[in-house]
Amino acid sequence: MSNTDSISACRHGDFYWIRCYGKGSFFNSHHVKRCAEDELNNGIKSIVIDLSQCSGMDSTFMGTMAGIAMKLMKIPGGKLEVVNPGNKNRSALEDLGLDVLMEIDSESTDRKIQFDEIEGKLRPCSLPVEKIGTARHVLDSHKKLCEVDENNTQKFGTVLEFLEAEVKAKESSNG
Repeated sequence: MSNTDSISACRHGDFYWIRCYGKGSFFNSHHVKRCAEDELNNGIKSIVIDLSQCSGMDSTFMGTMAGIAMKLMKIPGGKLEVVNPGNKNRSALEDLGLDVLMEIDSESTDRKIQFDEIEGKLRPCSLPVEKIGTARHVLDSHKKLCEVDENNTQKFGTVLEFLEAEVKAKESSNG
């Protein structure tokens, strides 16, 4: 992960804003997940993911977004919004069928108006994760993608097999 690949976040009113700098990847997606889960546990119902500074996303990062969106959908009034994705990131999300789970740069979103207010409040979002936690997170993220769209099972079948074997091996060596 380069110094420019990072996550910042802040709570702003009734929503939690997460911004990805550089590439959204398996290196930093667990920070997104942990920060979002902490806020969900504190009663937040709306999460905004800002991709204005994001140069691209891997499947783990998008699977993490899918998992957060699925949790929010179970909460009355809960939703995940994606703002400023750019064409490349929008296309990547839509290609995996994630546009059914989240609002992607919707015209109805009023979050862009608050962009300047949020700018000064953003703080680094970085939490420690064990190696087994990273492997498990990557596996879970890919499983979420397959839950969203069955076509993703074909795309990630080999990856899932590899990850399941890796997690099993790590759990065996730790247990």
